[in-house]
Amino acid sequence: MKIGNIEIGKVALAPLAGITDMAFRQICRGFGSGYCETEMVSAKALSFNDKKSFELMELSDDEHPCGIQLFGSEPDVIANAAILAKNAGADVIDVNMGCPAPKIAGNGSGSALMKNPVLCGEIVAAIKSKVDLPVTVKIRKGFDNESVNAVEVASICEQNGADAIIVHGRTRQQYYSGQCDLDIIKAVKSAVSVPVIGNGDVKDIKSAQKMLNYTGCDGVMVARAALGNPWIFRIFKEYFDKRIIIDAPSNEDKLKIMREHIELVCKYKGEHLGMLQSRKQIAWYLKGFKGAAKFRNEAGTVSTLDDMYKLIDRVLLYQSVNN
Repeated sequence: MKIGNIEIGKVALAPLAGITDMAFRQICRGFGSGYCETEMVSAKALSFNDKKSFELMELSDDEHPCGIQLFGSEPDVIANAAILAKNAGADVIDVNMGCPAPKIAGNGSGSALMKNPVLCGEIVAAIKSKVDLPVTVKIRKGFDNESVNAVEVASICEQNGADAIIVHGRTRQQYYSGQCDLDIIKAVKSAVSVPVIGNGDVKDIKSAQKMLNYTGCDGVMVARAALGNPWIFRIFKEYFDKRIIIDAPSNEDKLKIMREHIELVCKYKGEHLGMLQSRKQIAWYLKGFKGAAKFRNEAGTVSTLDDMYKLIDRVLLYQSVNN
């Protein structure tokens, strides 16, 4: 499928705040994710030259095509941020209209934008007037069950120049609870002519194929299922490209991947900050291992790469002894 003139794969990594940093995107791209996006970046913070926000937009050479996701509620501010995103190397500009977090929605951004469909369209139009990149919007089913308006928002965004619509089949009220509503994704796909990417509860080949078949969407995004599990993209790629079903890697290989991932994090962020931010990643990688609960608790205390290497040795020893 294509977003504008950018060709992407059928299965992409969804943007996740505090998780989909450059290291994680690189790892997932290496396993076959057809597309990825940065963590969401505050348009207003960029207007104040906030260093951390600019750092969130840093892209490596081998992760293209990659979108930079912006959030905000002022069309001109987001449009000016899109110029900065383009200069940072973005292939696509994505606008977050779905984040349910109170600190985002409470300020009128993220999922709160869905309360004002006209404003959603104005934001897209403003960006399109400033940059010549494809523009996408990531929306939800609606703000709550009383205002399910994904079709309206998607249609208005398309009319104002959006090149693709990404739909998470839950309301803001649901956060991540309950089940993803495939019917709303199907309805959006029927209402617009631009590509539609479905998001929500895609965790394996069966759920991905179900979403694609039932909704008719052009692609799917994987979020939580990729945590500690970046090889899921190789499983998807082999299936959708060749109709081959492959197994997940061995426990030993999983730990090698984890090691490579965390070393990349430390390379980009420094060992101290990198290890602090990687504790949750390590815990996700250890899910399903024998003695996982104990080792995940230990993951919460690692402070250096050497701590991680020693933890890996203990995990491997425990697996062999209890095999």
